[in-house]
Amino acid sequence: MKTKLSLLTFVLSLFFCTACKQEIPLVYEKENRGADFQKPVLPDIEELSVVEGLTDPFEWSDGSGRSTKFGDWSRRRNEIAAEIQHYEIGPKPGAQHTISATFENDTLTVNVTVKGKTLTLTSAIILPEGNGPFPAVIGVGRGSGSLPSDIFVDRNIAQIPYNFGQVMAWQQKRGTEPINQLYPELIYMGAYAAWSWGVSRLIDGLELVADELPIDLKHIAITGCSFAGKMALYSGAFDERIALTIAQESGGGGAAAWRVSETLGNVETLGRTSHVWFMESMFQFANDVNKLPFDHHELMAMVAPRALLVLGNPDYEWLADESGYVSCQAAKRVWETFGIADRFGFSIVAGHPHCQLPDVQRPEVEAFIDIFMLGIDSVDTNVAVHPYPETDYKKWTDWWGTESN
Repeated sequence: MKTKLSLLTFVLSLFFCTACKQEIPLVYEKENRGADFQKPVLPDIEELSVVEGLTDPFEWSDGSGRSTKFGDWSRRRNEIAAEIQHYEIGPKPGAQHTISATFENDTLTVNVTVKGKTLTLTSAIILPEGNGPFPAVIGVGRGSGSLPSDIFVDRNIAQIPYNFGQVMAWQQKRGTEPINQLYPELIYMGAYAAWSWGVSRLIDGLELVADELPIDLKHIAITGCSFAGKMALYSGAFDERIALTIAQESGGGGAAAWRVSETLGNVETLGRTSHVWFMESMFQFANDVNKLPFDHHELMAMVAPRALLVLGNPDYEWLADESGYVSCQAAKRVWETFGIADRFGFSIVAGHPHCQLPDVQRPEVEAFIDIFMLGIDSVDTNVAVHPYPETDYKKWTDWWGTESN
């Protein structure tokens, strides 16, 4: 009798877990569903508490408790977003713009106008043959980013190159960039606020020309590598219309956690990263990273409940992939808590040049694409590959609370 009851309990738990999972969307129709939530209090550095471990992604910013309810996640996600913008990258400009778009000669043109000034984005789109609508990947710099283009071509996935220089140069000169003409009051912003803004405006353009350009707006991915891997991660974190984010070898300022990187060797720490990619004011934390009220496991967690695959390459010390590993293990807890652990994966593999996908990682990339862009659910996306069996990642999160409100 006991065995039968145990079996019944197990079956019922599987049923309810599956039902719960089906209720959690894979993507959303709005850039940010939680834009109207009140921002948390954002103290000056002198008033911030010291947090030695990785910050608890479920803890409210005001310290009033924590919640692991999925219904509270949009509000909590927007608290994290507010902190990242305030202390790290600057504000991603809001909706005080008008947009027009055209699709002619295989080129998407998006015009963004603010107070009479216009910024133009263009993208030479690579469309598969047929009528569509086609899932699409936004590739930073080129149609497939740094991933092999045949992965997308063979699956009839459209490729949308993101020409980020049309928004801000790789090494911006503050006040002289195209986006500065629209928002002169935000010349202090970091490049990752500007670049993620540009990706969102590109998606706005796709929505406006949906009758001419057959893109499946529910199946948009973004990918990039190195500094562009960070760009892909910020873009996926800050736009809920992106169904799949593939952040390749993003290093410090990407998947790696600032706090953990401080304990490693010659890696990209907060004090060593590019000043033009972030706000200048972020560097007040260079010798005091434990005062940051967030870390980059929470940047990754902002992608949840959508899909995220993080790729690493430990052959390049600067990338701080051991830090990325610890950060990924911490971020994974968010997807696990919501019962959707198969929507997050990480693969840190050596033996290949920077930004060149090795054969051993290809099946993992293809699995995420098959499920989250094509809806093929017969593949396995439970990916957790790394070379750090001796690294005690749990010590960074053991302090997290267990009580939820």
